[in-house]
This record gives sequence, structure tokens and C-alpha cells, in this order.
Amino acid sequence: MLQIKCVGHQFEREIGFIAALFYEDPAIHYVQDWENCSHQDIKIELCCESQADGVHATGHLLFADQKHTFEYDRPYKELSEKDMRKTAKQAISYTLLTLLERHTGVEQGWGILTGIRPTKLLHKMLQSGLSREEAHRQLREDYMVRPHKLQLLQEIVDRQLHVVPDLYQIDREVSVYIGIPFCPTKCAYCTFPAYAIGVHRRNVNPFLAGLHEEIRSIGDWLTRQDLVITSIYFGGGTPTSITADELDELFVTLYKHFPHMDKVRELTVEAGRPDTITPDKIEIMKKWKVDRISINPQSFTQETLQAIGRHHTVEETVDKYKLAMEMGLTNINMDLIIGLPNEGMQEMKHSLQEVEKLMPTSLTVHTLSFKRASEMTQNKERYQVASREEILSMMQETEEWAKKQGYVPYYLYRQKNILGNLENVGYALQDQDSIYNIVMMEEVQTVLGLGCGAVSKLMRPGSGVLSRWPNPKDPKTYNDTYKQLIEKKLQDLDALYSDK
Repeated sequence: MLQIKCVGHQFEREIGFIAALFYEDPAIHYVQDWENCSHQDIKIELCCESQADGVHATGHLLFADQKHTFEYDRPYKELSEKDMRKTAKQAISYTLLTLLERHTGVEQGWGILTGIRPTKLLHKMLQSGLSREEAHRQLREDYMVRPHKLQLLQEIVDRQLHVVPDLYQIDREVSVYIGIPFCPTKCAYCTFPAYAIGVHRRNVNPFLAGLHEEIRSIGDWLTRQDLVITSIYFGGGTPTSITADELDELFVTLYKHFPHMDKVRELTVEAGRPDTITPDKIEIMKKWKVDRISINPQSFTQETLQAIGRHHTVEETVDKYKLAMEMGLTNINMDLIIGLPNEGMQEMKHSLQEVEKLMPTSLTVHTLSFKRASEMTQNKERYQVASREEILSMMQETEEWAKKQGYVPYYLYRQKNILGNLENVGYALQDQDSIYNIVMMEEVQTVLGLGCGAVSKLMRPGSGVLSRWPNPKDPKTYNDTYKQLIEKKLQDLDALYSDK
């Protein structure tokens, strides 16, 4: 139990975020005094005092015979009410993180960054005119980001600017995400819109009818606006869960209504589940000039695949990868997840050895995240996962393996409840990076989300300000409402782009 006394502030939300970096589901009790506290409780007092030019924070941690004290002064960047409050929150987070690091002996590589995209923050600093050295100094001093994470961030930022040299001006274009919410089965860790297609087959045709209409309407709007499309990404679910003919018909509508298809830099289909890939679907994707696909093993241990609800075999992953390569779809991404149930270093090394035999053009390494709505989170007692220390060792093993094999990190994102407070990293061989992953993660342009569960991120060119526009998550609601949805989305797009 964490017994926390707040003096001069009420930043309980931020305190919860920092505590969760050190303890799984931390039990926090806010108190006025220590009278009813047990000797087994960790007692923390956090004081925040506003001064003329900044904030003075003081923290005390007491546990058994341990005592830690930390004081921190953080100056205001500007004297607005918003900035003064932000400064106070960061000072309390910094103070609490320092106390808990000293108490637990666990160093947090990302410092106090919890709900932010680190690469986006570094891009923003560099774009504002800061030198690399000054941006790094701010990340170290203001957010406690450690040197090894700074090195990773800079490597990714440099790579992104090489792959997309106009990254800071690309908001004049848009990208498109097309969500198809069906899979053979739903994985235990998944919270994406993914419905077992066998059970929901009756919803497939109505959903596809709505999706065709949304593609037509948005495509015609893009044509009227004369907008260039940077990248198109078919995700889900698993887009290749539908039949080859159904996939073909979507491409017919796409090419008929979307403008400037010859200028699209990248067209990706996430054919993630090997058990959905067939020769006729590969031929369809080749016919429509798909640049990149995913075939995602997640693990090369068969018992793990069974435990998480994936009904394909390890052999099937390898066979479908080789089939796609032989048929000419050679830019293939693979996903691995660190920390799946009952997996440790031995299983991770085995997966990397199997990937090394195939050498896909890119590899995305996810750290397992206990997402609130997933089967795994709701039944944690059924899924035994590795310790924080082993998760960290597995991530380090992966980083070393990737560097040795010639893979370079090109995008990164973090999630709440991620094991070990680590990150998800996309690696790629030279010039095989995913443009869509870069522009989507760095939030540098409008991404139009079409289909079930797709979220549009709308950005007026030149504004740098994003607004979210979610589509319904389940097929039935999408089927029932897509006409009204399309009408409202077009109205909002017209308003946003009225005088672009």
C-alpha cells in the first residue's frame, strides 16, 4: 500500500501514472496524516510550493528503516496559468519518480514520460529550432530521459527524416487507414476491432457494402480537394480474412474513386494471420500493386500460439512467408511480442533465430501490454508472464540481435500497462521502412480512417492540431449507421479544409 500525503496540490492522476511504472495495479491511499498507517505501508509526502519564478517541490519517502528525501526546483517557461500548472505537475512527477527509483533500485529509462510519444516530442523540439544538444539536454533535465533512450530516439528521428525528407511539410497530404474488423479468431491480448469471421459471417456483406460507400464518398471528397495521398494501409482485424473476390472488389472501388493513385508512396495490406493467406489473395495484392504486407508470427513457439488463441501453426507462418516471397510480394513485415504467456529468454531467442532464417524486410517488436478490455487482462491469473527484469533482458537481446542483422529502428511508440515500462519498436532493413507507420505515429498529417473501428486523425494543414474522429467499433453498429457517419464526416472535413 502506498500512503500518500499531498501538500499544496492535487495531482492524483499524475501520481497514479508514476506509481504504475514501479508497481502493477498500485494500491494508493491518500491521507491527511500517518496515524492509521501500517508499518508495512510506504509513506510518501509530496509538497508543492508556487514561487515567483517557478515551483519548489519536496518529497519524503518512509518505509521501515528507509528514508529518502528529495527537493526539486522547476522554473516557469511562461507565466500563464496553463504553463504554471503544467510546471507544478511535472515537478511532482519528477520528485515522486526520484523517490521511487531510490526506494526500489529500478531506473526508469523514459523518466516521467508516461502518456506521450517520445519521438514526437523530440521532433517538435528540433522543429522549433532547438539544436540536437539543447533538445537532449531538455529531455534529460526536464523529463529524466536516460542517455540510452535518448540515443534510440535520435537514431529513429534521423531515420524518419531520411525516409520521409518532407516529414515537417507533409500535412499538405493525407494518409488513409481502411479497417476490416474480421479475424479467424481473436487473440487473448487483443483489443482491436477483431471479430471471428466464422461467427460473424452474416455481418460481412453489409459491412463491405458500407465500406465501399465510405471509400467512394471519401475518395470523391479527396478528388474535389485535389489532395495527394501519402500512404494507404489496410488493417483491422485481418484484411485477408475476407475472400479474394471481396478484396479485389475493394481495390476496384479504391482505384476508381481515389485521386492520384500513381502518387501514393506506399500501399500496405496487413495480412497478419498466416491462416488467411492464399495464392489467389496474393495474386490480387500483386495485381493492385500492393507494396508491403505483414505476416505476423508473434511467437515461434507453438504452445504460445495455442495459449493466446492463434490457430495457425509455426510451420504455416514459414510456409506462407515463403509463398509470398516466391510469388513476388517481397517487402514483408513480421511482428514479435515480448512477454507472451509462459515465454522467457529461451523462447525469445528461439523466435529471433527463426526470424533470422527468413530475414523479413522489417520486424516490429512489441512488448506485451495488458489492455483493459483484452481477454488476457480480464483473466490475468490464467496467463503467467515474465518478470520485469527478464522482460528488460529480452528487449536488450532483441536490440542487439537487430543491430547485428542490419536492422535499424525507424519508429517507436509506448502504451499504458506495458510490461517493464518499455516500448514497441519497428526495425527495418535499408530503405524498407513503413512510411505509414512513421506519419501515423508522429501525427504529422490527417489520417482518414475508413471502416469498422477506424479512427480518423484530422489536422488542418499548417495547424499542427489533431482531432480524433472515431468510427463505430462493431460491425452491426457500423452497418446501421454508416450513411449518417459518412455525411457527418464529410461535413467536418469540409469545415476543416474550407480554405486550406
